[in-house]
Amino acid sequence: MTHKLIVLPKIEDPRGNLSVIENQTFPFEIKRVYYLYDVPSGAYRGGHAHKEQYELLIAVSGSFEVILDNGAKKETVMLNKPNIGLLIPTMVWRELQNFSSGSVCLVLASDVFDEADYIRDYEHFKLSKTTP
Repeated sequence: MTHKLIVLPKIEDPRGNLSVIENQTFPFEIKRVYYLYDVPSGAYRGGHAHKEQYELLIAVSGSFEVILDNGAKKETVMLNKPNIGLLIPTMVWRELQNFSSGSVCLVLASDVFDEADYIRDYEHFKLSKTTP
Protein backbone atom coordinates (compact mmCIF):
# COMPACT_ATOMS: atom_id res chain seq x y z
CA MET A 1 0.00 0.00 0.00
CA THR A 2 1.35 3.41 -0.84
CA HIS A 3 -0.48 5.54 1.70
CA LYS A 4 1.34 7.06 4.65
CA LEU A 5 0.35 8.22 8.12
CA ILE A 6 1.85 11.61 8.92
CA VAL A 7 2.21 12.84 12.49
CA LEU A 8 1.52 16.57 12.58
CA PRO A 9 3.46 18.73 15.01
CA LYS A 10 1.63 18.88 18.33
CA ILE A 11 2.23 21.66 20.83
CA GLU A 12 0.91 20.59 24.22
CA ASP A 13 -0.31 23.17 26.69
CA PRO A 14 -2.45 22.93 29.84
CA ARG A 15 -4.94 25.23 28.09
CA GLY A 16 -5.29 22.81 25.16
CA ASN A 17 -3.22 21.33 22.37
CA LEU A 18 -2.37 22.90 19.03
CA SER A 19 -1.32 21.15 15.82
CA VAL A 20 0.31 22.90 12.89
CA ILE A 21 -0.22 22.17 9.21
CA GLU A 22 2.51 23.59 6.98
CA ASN A 23 3.53 22.64 3.47
CA GLN A 24 6.85 21.18 4.60
CA THR A 25 4.90 18.62 6.67
CA PHE A 26 3.86 16.67 3.55
CA PRO A 27 4.89 16.41 -0.12
CA PHE A 28 2.51 18.79 -1.88
CA GLU A 29 1.33 22.38 -1.94
CA ILE A 30 -2.22 22.83 -0.61
CA LYS A 31 -4.53 24.13 -3.34
CA ARG A 32 -7.90 23.15 -1.88
CA VAL A 33 -9.28 22.57 1.61
CA TYR A 34 -12.67 21.05 2.41
CA TYR A 35 -14.27 19.12 5.23
CA LEU A 36 -16.98 16.52 5.73
CA TYR A 37 -19.34 16.74 8.70
CA ASP A 38 -22.87 15.72 9.78
CA VAL A 39 -22.42 12.43 7.90
CA PRO A 40 -25.53 10.35 8.76
CA SER A 41 -25.12 7.05 10.59
CA GLY A 42 -24.48 4.23 8.13
CA ALA A 43 -23.54 6.58 5.27
CA TYR A 44 -20.20 6.52 3.47
CA ARG A 45 -18.23 9.09 1.50
CA GLY A 46 -15.49 8.84 -1.10
CA GLY A 47 -15.98 6.02 -3.56
CA HIS A 48 -13.40 7.27 -6.03
CA ALA A 49 -9.71 7.53 -6.92
CA HIS A 50 -7.71 10.46 -8.27
CA LYS A 51 -5.46 10.27 -11.33
CA GLU A 52 -3.16 13.15 -10.31
CA GLN A 53 -4.33 14.63 -7.01
CA TYR A 54 -2.91 13.81 -3.58
CA GLU A 55 -4.99 14.25 -0.43
CA LEU A 56 -4.29 14.40 3.28
CA LEU A 57 -7.24 13.37 5.49
CA ILE A 58 -7.41 14.34 9.17
CA ALA A 59 -10.07 13.46 11.75
CA VAL A 60 -10.17 16.86 13.45
CA SER A 61 -13.06 15.61 15.58
CA GLY A 62 -14.41 12.13 16.25
CA SER A 63 -13.42 9.14 14.16
CA PHE A 64 -14.02 7.32 10.89
CA GLU A 65 -12.51 4.51 8.84
CA VAL A 66 -10.83 4.90 5.45
CA ILE A 67 -10.81 1.83 3.21
CA LEU A 68 -7.90 2.03 0.76
CA ASP A 69 -7.58 -0.11 -2.36
CA ASN A 70 -4.55 0.09 -4.64
CA GLY A 71 -5.90 -2.50 -7.08
CA ALA A 72 -4.00 -5.39 -5.50
CA LYS A 73 -4.69 -4.98 -1.79
CA LYS A 74 -7.34 -3.44 0.46
CA GLU A 75 -6.57 -1.95 3.86
CA THR A 76 -8.66 -0.14 6.46
CA VAL A 77 -7.19 2.76 8.43
CA MET A 78 -8.95 4.23 11.48
CA LEU A 79 -8.49 7.98 11.86
CA ASN A 80 -9.32 9.27 15.34
CA LYS A 81 -6.55 11.68 16.37
CA PRO A 82 -6.42 15.30 15.19
CA ASN A 83 -2.62 15.27 14.91
CA ILE A 84 -2.47 12.26 12.55
CA GLY A 85 -3.03 12.71 8.82
CA LEU A 86 -3.51 10.02 6.19
CA LEU A 87 -1.68 10.83 2.95
CA ILE A 88 -3.43 9.22 -0.01
CA PRO A 89 -1.42 9.26 -3.24
CA THR A 90 -2.74 9.03 -6.78
CA MET A 91 -4.60 5.99 -8.10
CA VAL A 92 -5.78 4.70 -4.72
CA TRP A 93 -9.51 4.02 -4.36
CA ARG A 94 -10.89 5.33 -1.07
CA GLU A 95 -14.13 4.94 0.85
CA LEU A 96 -14.87 6.58 4.20
CA GLN A 97 -17.29 4.93 6.60
CA ASN A 98 -18.31 4.42 10.23
CA PHE A 99 -18.32 8.11 11.10
CA SER A 100 -18.78 8.72 14.82
CA SER A 101 -21.34 11.27 15.96
CA GLY A 102 -19.94 14.78 15.58
CA SER A 103 -16.97 13.69 13.49
CA VAL A 104 -15.26 16.09 11.10
CA CYS A 105 -12.93 14.98 8.30
CA LEU A 106 -10.60 17.72 7.06
CA VAL A 107 -9.18 17.18 3.56
CA LEU A 108 -6.14 19.04 2.20
CA ALA A 109 -5.79 18.54 -1.55
CA SER A 110 -2.91 19.10 -3.95
CA ASP A 111 -5.14 20.64 -6.63
CA VAL A 112 -8.40 22.45 -7.20
CA PHE A 113 -11.53 20.47 -8.08
CA ASP A 114 -11.32 18.92 -11.54
CA GLU A 115 -13.92 16.29 -12.43
CA ALA A 116 -11.58 14.87 -15.10
CA ASP A 117 -9.15 13.84 -12.33
CA TYR A 118 -11.71 11.54 -10.68
CA ILE A 119 -12.29 7.86 -11.37
CA ARG A 120 -15.75 7.23 -9.93
CA ASP A 121 -16.44 3.77 -11.35
CA TYR A 122 -14.73 0.96 -9.43
CA GLU A 123 -14.62 -1.41 -12.42
CA HIS A 124 -12.94 1.30 -14.51
CA PHE A 125 -10.47 1.85 -11.66
CA LYS A 126 -9.59 -1.87 -11.54
CA LEU A 127 -9.11 -1.94 -15.32
CA SER A 128 -6.85 1.12 -15.20
CA LYS A 129 -4.65 -0.62 -12.61
CA THR A 130 -4.10 -3.64 -14.87
CA THR A 131 -3.62 -1.73 -18.13
CA PRO A 132 -0.09 -0.35 -18.72
